[in-house]
Amino acid sequence: MTQSPIAWLDDDEQPLPPTRRALAPDSDAPGLLAAGGRLSARRLTEAYSHGVFPWYGEGQPVLWWSPDPRMVLLPDEFRLTRSLRKTVRRFAASANCELRIDSAFRRVISACASAPRAGQDGTWIVPEMIEAYCNWHALGRAHSVETWVDGELVGGLYGVSLGRMFFGESMFSHRTDASKIALAALVCFCREHGVRMIDCQQHTRHLASLGAKELRRGEFEARLTPCLREPPILDWAYDLPMWRHLGVGEFARKDNGL
Repeated sequence: MTQSPIAWLDDDEQPLPPTRRALAPDSDAPGLLAAGGRLSARRLTEAYSHGVFPWYGEGQPVLWWSPDPRMVLLPDEFRLTRSLRKTVRRFAASANCELRIDSAFRRVISACASAPRAGQDGTWIVPEMIEAYCNWHALGRAHSVETWVDGELVGGLYGVSLGRMFFGESMFSHRTDASKIALAALVCFCREHGVRMIDCQQHTRHLASLGAKELRRGEFEARLTPCLREPPILDWAYDLPMWRHLGVGEFARKDNGL
């Protein structure tokens, strides 16, 4: 059976094709749905609302993806290993350690762009993407969770929030487990705010070790739809010292989190 060619997007007015038209798992680019267009807030909102995300490199057009299967982390199934539990407990107890949300979004996404990745030459977080997500951050859609030690940003992650859904994009760590602490904090935040699923896009052994699992595209989209219908989270930047105590502190003391 011949695979249909992917769609080319000329402008924001042209809708993305249905995700069922993405290239098959046995193709040269499994999950590739469309190419072209811009990373406007309108296009990004449309894409993420259908479980589609951009991923491309320098010199390429914008490429839009809908992989099948899809890696997700359900906050209630997050696996806090014994070693990570000790790390989180030490972090939460230290007066020199802080968790922050959205205090340095551009620095976080830039650090993710420059972080070395095994098996990758260069980065998919190109300058155009950094600017697009920083603009989306200014509109309240993109957020960062950050770990700070002695006033220094040492790790974190960023992603997209729509309704009660969080789409994880990338993370970085300049100290051991700094990104894992940020992920544990995000899980606490999601539990507290009724976010039932964190999109991780594609399978990695690291995410699987923390409880993430793969869903077929149809099941992922079926779970995504009701999450998007929920009201958006408005209090991303509320009192973080209190949140750290109620979130990560409790998370470190209980096997099953909050």
